[in-house]
Amino acid sequence: MKKLLIVDDEEKIREVIKEYAEFEGYLAEEASDGMEAVKMVKDGDFDLVIMDIMMPRLDGFSAVKEIRKTKNIPVIMLSARTEEYDKLFGFELGADDYVVKPFSPKELMARVNAVLKRNDASVSGVVDEVKFEGLTVDFAGRNVFVDGEKVVLTPKEYELLYYFVKNVGIALSRERLLKDVWGYDYYGDDRTVDTHVKMLRSSIKKYRKFIITLRGVGYKFEP
Repeated sequence: MKKLLIVDDEEKIREVIKEYAEFEGYLAEEASDGMEAVKMVKDGDFDLVIMDIMMPRLDGFSAVKEIRKTKNIPVIMLSARTEEYDKLFGFELGADDYVVKPFSPKELMARVNAVLKRNDASVSGVVDEVKFEGLTVDFAGRNVFVDGEKVVLTPKEYELLYYFVKNVGIALSRERLLKDVWGYDYYGDDRTVDTHVKMLRSSIKKYRKFIITLRGVGYKFEP
C-alpha cells in the first residue's frame, strides 16, 4: 500500500487531504512544517509527499531541497500563491506537480494517482538511445546528453522530452500534452505546459531549436 506524507501548517487542510487519501486506499502521515517533514522522510519511507510552501520554521521549497539531497521522492507542491515564478521555482527543484489553493481534494487525489502511476511506469524494453545532431536521449538510463555532456533534467522535463522524441514531427496540442504527460485532465491554466517547455529548452541549450512553437496549437519536436 502506498504511503503519503502530507505537509501543511494548517491542521484542517491536513485532515481533509488525509481523509481523501485514505478513501483512495493510501496510508497517510502528517507533518506540520518543513523541518518535521525532512526528518520524517529521512527516518521513514514514503511514496509521495504533498508539500505546502508557506510554513513556519522551514518553508516547502527549502524542505524539498533537503529531501532531494537523500531521496528522490515524487512531490506535489501546494501554495496559495499563483505567481508563475513560484511554479517555475518549484518545478526547477524537481516538483512533479503544483496545486494552487483553494483546491478540490478530488482533483488533488487525481494528481496524486497520476504522479504515482508515472513514477511506477517502467521503460523496460526500451534499451536504445536516439540522437539528433548533438542531442542524445538514453531511454534505458534516463540520461540526456548535449554534445557529449550529461545534462540534469527534472523528472517532468525528461518525461516531456521523452514524449516529444516519441512523437517526432507530430503537432501536439497543449491539451494532449497535459493529458499524456501529466496523466490527467487538467482543470487549471495550460501555461503549465509552456513553463515546462521553457525549462526544457533552457536545459537542452542550442538544441532548443528542435522544439517548434505552433501558434494557437501547441508544439512540435522537429529535428
